Amino acid sequence: MIIRNPYDREDLKIKKKDRVLEVGPGHNPTYRADVIVERYLDTNYHRCGNVKIYPHQDFINANGETLPFKDKEFDYVICNQVLEHVENPVEFIREQCRVAKRGYMETPSLLGEFLFPKKSHKWIILHLDNKLILFEKSKMPGNYENNYGELFLNYLPYQSLTYKLLWLTEGDLMLNRCEWKDDIEFIVNPTDEKYTDFFTKPWNRQMVEQMYPRRSAAKELKKILGAFYYMIKNKVKSKAIKHIPVTLDEYMKLKNKK
Repeated sequence: MIIRNPYDREDLKIKKKDRVLEVGPGHNPTYRADVIVERYLDTNYHRCGNVKIYPHQDFINANGETLPFKDKEFDYVICNQVLEHVENPVEFIREQCRVAKRGYMETPSLLGEFLFPKKSHKWIILHLDNKLILFEKSKMPGNYENNYGELFLNYLPYQSLTYKLLWLTEGDLMLNRCEWKDDIEFIVNPTDEKYTDFFTKPWNRQMVEQMYPRRSAAKELKKILGAFYYMIKNKVKSKAIKHIPVTLDEYMKLKNKK
């Protein structure tokens, strides 16, 4: 089940001795991962740059829908911006839950896909009722040609403090960030109007408040202060510790020298 919504990949509940797998990190691997799985090596269609890996990690070329690992071989699995690309999300999610005890799944939200769509995304994903609801993108109404990612992903997070606070206090506005344990509840191509209306109809006030429930002034202040603290803590940490991944070719050369 989904147990919490972290700020980002730096806010995960990973223990010091946990063995960690990351599936499909592409050009942006997580340093904490021990093993990296990547399917596509000769094309960047599904990512923004060439595959990169940290020298301490083990690299495996495999399909996330059929992972070459034993049941519960890992304590934790990270899957960041991958689920929306896959052909068979049912098998993909089941494999995450099979090989690991806990994990983190991050995808664009329904609104995020409107603002920074990608042609390689097959699924629109909604986090509702503690489930991931996947709806085939080809069935969605709307314009997915105008990509405003340069503004919302590459500019405002680094230039606007108020936008950064919005990103942290309303985490599900543009991204689904879900930490889970044991399994993930999900529905693929729902038929119930309770879910399909979010994908196919204008949102009314009831739908809005279902996605973003009202908060008291005290809870709002607590959220803002928590986001401020997290932002400052990560800024200090990033200046103190710098890890730089290498390209796949550089990684293979390093491994061959050992």
